[in-house]
Amino acid sequence: MRYYVLDRGDELSIKLAEQFHKLAAERDLQLDAESPEIVISIGGDGTMLHAFHTFIDQIPNLAFVGVHTGHLGFYADWQAEELPTLIDYMCGTEDSEPQKPRIVKYPLLELEIHKKSGSSSHIALNEFTLKGVDGTIMIQVDINDVTFEMFRGDGLCISTPSGSTAYNKSLGGAMVHPSIEALQIAEIASINNRVFRTMGSPLLLPKHHHCDILSCKDQRLLLTIDHNNIPVDDLISVRCQVSDKKVSFARYRPFPFWNRVREAFLV
Repeated sequence: MRYYVLDRGDELSIKLAEQFHKLAAERDLQLDAESPEIVISIGGDGTMLHAFHTFIDQIPNLAFVGVHTGHLGFYADWQAEELPTLIDYMCGTEDSEPQKPRIVKYPLLELEIHKKSGSSSHIALNEFTLKGVDGTIMIQVDINDVTFEMFRGDGLCISTPSGSTAYNKSLGGAMVHPSIEALQIAEIASINNRVFRTMGSPLLLPKHHHCDILSCKDQRLLLTIDHNNIPVDDLISVRCQVSDKKVSFARYRPFPFWNRVREAFLV
């Protein structure tokens, strides 16, 4: 099996990465930075986002495994002290064969950003946010090519189901099971008066729907795709929809989504 390890860069994560490499070498796993079958993320959810975007062009051909060393590891199945157990599952032991993982696929968010200076396409694992640099923003929100609302406020957050437990949750959005292929629109401090009226509550759009965010004036904006920030001062529009691509996670033992939610927020 070909693998790659990406760590958070702190002392503990680096030490664990070295331990994994040593254990992997003893089991004849092949380190491959170009075309791995399994990518091990050692750190927190931010590390997983970094791993996802590092290998984003190879999403259909690999699966991710998370090892948790941070404060909150929603994507992580494994604790730091469990690396030998993970290797045993992956490679087998003298008494057992390697365990074939259950591959769990999560929906992704597809973005088409159109600017006066050009256009680009992006994929997000967690969310896309649009905020103003100098204050509130003015944007038009269309759903399926029909004007839905005129928005004024701090910004919008468009999240995937797996990202619904992140920034979206802090905005009062719903937590959505990843088996539901949808995107969620949550407002960030909207202004409601006689001129600007918004729904004031999160919206869920199914896979076959899309929304367009259109800039209503010249304004400096900050677009954030997961952990990547893109300053823009010539935005025309952003189209958001559920991607045809999905991210894969290798589950070597059961860890249901609602168990993750409970452990992340209630235990």
